[in-house]
Amino acid sequence: MKIIDKIIGNDVELREMSEQASVNAHVSQLVYDARMTAGLSQQELAGMIGTTQSVISRLEDADYEGHSLSMLSRIAQVLNRAVKIDLVPITPHLAEIEGISP
Repeated sequence: MKIIDKIIGNDVELREMSEQASVNAHVSQLVYDARMTAGLSQQELAGMIGTTQSVISRLEDADYEGHSLSMLSRIAQVLNRAVKIDLVPITPHLAEIEGISP
């Protein structure tokens, strides 16, 4: 992460893109891990929430940018889990660039 931070430097647009990519990858990994823990195939999970296997496949793709809270909530419900959302402090470096007090 330090290397990526150094490469991005003060470029706000690149930093935002990097952070969004990180969020997408994290959400995709969460869906995959929860499905695997439940011992379900993509097809089985899709059937449980009334969608198709291809939708689950897209949700598990780190490059997918269309994650929705309602779909994540549906998945969480059938896997007996809860979606947890948190607002965390901005990193000091990003706050400095954007002129925000951390």
